[in-house]
Amino acid sequence: MEGNQSDRSLQANLRYDLGRKLVVLTGARQAGKTTLARRLMAGYEVAQHLSWDVPADRQLITAHAWTPKARLVVFDEIHKMRDWKAFLKGAWDGRSEGQAMLVTGSARMDTFRQGGESLAGRYFGWRLHPFSVRELMQTQGLAAAPALQRVLQRGGFPEPCLAETDTDADRWRAQYVTDLVREDVLDFSRVHEVRTLQLLLELLRERVGSPLKLSGLAQALQISPTTATRYVEILEALYIVFRVTPWHRDVARSLLKEPKIYFLDNGLVKGDAGARLENAVAAMLLKHCHYRQDAEGKPVTLHTIRDKERHEIDFVLAEGDTVTGLVEVKLADATPSAFLHRMAERFAPARALQLVAELRQPAQHGRVEVARLDEWLAGLAA
Repeated sequence: MEGNQSDRSLQANLRYDLGRKLVVLTGARQAGKTTLARRLMAGYEVAQHLSWDVPADRQLITAHAWTPKARLVVFDEIHKMRDWKAFLKGAWDGRSEGQAMLVTGSARMDTFRQGGESLAGRYFGWRLHPFSVRELMQTQGLAAAPALQRVLQRGGFPEPCLAETDTDADRWRAQYVTDLVREDVLDFSRVHEVRTLQLLLELLRERVGSPLKLSGLAQALQISPTTATRYVEILEALYIVFRVTPWHRDVARSLLKEPKIYFLDNGLVKGDAGARLENAVAAMLLKHCHYRQDAEGKPVTLHTIRDKERHEIDFVLAEGDTVTGLVEVKLADATPSAFLHRMAERFAPARALQLVAELRQPAQHGRVEVARLDEWLAGLAA
């Protein structure tokens, strides 16, 4: 295995924040949260890890009986506890002097961002994403081109990404999907719905980068559009898929409103090389946006543009109400479209880019810059 699987680029950020606030680390199953937590624990003379899933730990948690000597206490899967927000408020306010606290979890933990009034002012939240080109370069010593190839081939989740062989990576992914459906999906839905969710997941794997038409999915699955919407939201809550919504401020009404769907694990994409490339870039751009939100408090968001004539800009980066970047992703085509040129003028001075995976020579065409995809990804924030 290359490098050290426990090394992650968020370590320094988390270590700094642990000296000031309760830190909440969320992310997909097996994205590396527990491994990162244990890596942080190694930097403290006394540290204690408590998981709600372990009966002995659960007793210590409910009794508030962790050692006051611990300089760092890690609570894992604590969101499964009833009234867990109130518990964390009491644990944080009643901690021993100088004691740091880290909370890790997935899915429902993101409700921190949806009204954690009882914890207001007490915590900083971070989201741990799979490896990106930048993080593989930082932590595994890869150059930009092989880092991108690794993500395209294996996905960015630590275990398959750093596995010894492609077979090991494939075996991990098969088990990962099985565990997600058998365990995590059941936390959100009833047993009889699991089969339909599995079918939905398979349909979405073939629709990466396409407008998400929930009515069509509902018809294919013989469910109502409302139910289809709820099922997609479940897959989002579990960090399996994410939606990229259309940019809508100051844009003509002719633009279509359907979002596009992508997978956090690039290995789940069923499609050609172009679909896998677009999905990988979407996931890394989302990671970039989330890092800037978490680290800097900036309102950086990811969008798309598509009109009724099917002219499209793959990705739009915005900060608040201002478009800051227009991004087209191509395997080998280095010629910008007329639509990209028009949008570049429309949103000037936003940076307009055509990013090409197999580019012979960078170029500038009016306001549109044609650049190497791997090198540009290496310059993202995370």
